[in-house]
Amino acid sequence: MSFEQFHPATDLKEVIDTEIKEWHFHIYFHQKNAAEHHAALELRDAVLRLRRDGAFIAVPLFRVNTDPIGPHPVGSYEIWVPSESFASVFSYLCMNRGELSILIHPLTREERKDHDIRRAWLGQPYPLDLTKLPISSEELPLQYPSLKFGYSSTEPDYTLDERHQIGANLERRLKNEKEAARAPVD
Repeated sequence: MSFEQFHPATDLKEVIDTEIKEWHFHIYFHQKNAAEHHAALELRDAVLRLRRDGAFIAVPLFRVNTDPIGPHPVGSYEIWVPSESFASVFSYLCMNRGELSILIHPLTREERKDHDIRRAWLGQPYPLDLTKLPISSEELPLQYPSLKFGYSSTEPDYTLDERHQIGANLERRLKNEKEAARAPVD
């Protein structure tokens, strides 16, 4: 898509309906580098302890891949994070990853795009083998539905009217903030 064709979504219902609810954080390490592998496992244990203590919702997969797997070119492990905890986990990993690289991508029906154009990195990026991923799938990639977070959440969302009211209140409060940009008047 060229910039001439770029038009971000602005329809409130469309934006809400396409909101990403679950994420993966892939912690990378060079599998033949003992110090890096150890650092990755220390970070994993810290995440598990902090989850146990209630700092955030994050579920590392039981398996640590000591060899490349799927699109991932080096040793790695995945941490599933629902949107309810995304900011807390992102913050923690930003501050505590050391020199490890972390691939962050959403979980949607378009797995290849999730790993390609919707990804972000903490640290040095790695080239991914995207040919190992399906382009799309019919099923939403639910993980850990028993937890009732992310796509499986049973908490009611704000209605469109409630969201409009929140937006209007926010605009009123920001009216006297000189540094805040104003929303366009349609």
